[in-house]
Amino acid sequence: MVWEVLKDALERRAKATGREAVGGEAVHGALDVLDTGGGSGNFAVPVARLGHHVTVVDPSPNALFALERRAAEAGVADRVRGVQGDAHGLFDVAERGGYDVVLCHGVLEYVDDPAEGLRNAAAALRPAGTLSVLAAGLGGAVLARALAGHFTEARQALTDPEGRWGSGDPMPRRFTADQLSELVTAAGLEIAAVHGVRVFADLVPGVLVDTEPGALDALLQLEEAAAELPAFRSVATQLHVLAERD
Repeated sequence: MVWEVLKDALERRAKATGREAVGGEAVHGALDVLDTGGGSGNFAVPVARLGHHVTVVDPSPNALFALERRAAEAGVADRVRGVQGDAHGLFDVAERGGYDVVLCHGVLEYVDDPAEGLRNAAAALRPAGTLSVLAAGLGGAVLARALAGHFTEARQALTDPEGRWGSGDPMPRRFTADQLSELVTAAGLEIAAVHGVRVFADLVPGVLVDTEPGALDALLQLEEAAAELPAFRSVATQLHVLAERD
């Protein structure tokens, strides 16, 4: 679902700038996209296949090696550039104000200062640029621990400042929709949409999806229907915010 939202945003941005990609071929350079923490290219390669140019910043050499291989296999090696770096020192390896779209997916949970990470992501945007933020949701973790019978851990996550359920929690930080939205607006961006991601998917037994005819498509349709409803996005495993720079 995040990909569908992002793809639509890329199309709108390309039309607004007059730099659309046609048939997978870049026209006038198409868009310049920055993927912070982009890892092995789960989003970068599909974006490049639309005809856009993508710079991936990631601290892991192994992830960047996998990115290079994936881009080559997809035939978009000339549109994807990987550089080693992180959100804190973003402008040591990326251009300030040089990108039409910036992706900040799975980054804010791990950085020392999420506000700084978002400020840097916003500063990398050109005027009227688009920012896509994906981060771990607090409600989904609380609900998952409670349904598993770990009620003390669920309460701990609910009351912990970082949204962690205990010392064994592999996630350093989680957010509510309000917290994530406040960080985005504090970075000087205007929020266009907030979506809950994996509202139901992580709670449904996999065997039901695998064995029931049409269950996967029905689950995806349910996720899409619930994604923007506040009551459901508050218990999503992940939160996605789409924002724009004035």
